[in-house]
Amino acid sequence: MNADNTPDATIKVEKRANGRWAFVLTYRGVTYPAEGQFASPLQAQAAAHAAKKLLERRG
Repeated sequence: MNADNTPDATIKVEKRANGRWAFVLTYRGVTYPAEGQFASPLQAQAAAHAAKKLLERRG
């Protein structure tokens, strides 16, 4: 979290028209396009958290 108590990142998991799952990651005000073709929402969420950790490491 930053100084004004808003999270640095938000993750939304959404179902695509083809029945697969994807995630949308917003990190520090930048929204990255939907990623993935996951079989379950849990897989999409896990991938989103991994992507968030990579962004945090980059600074």
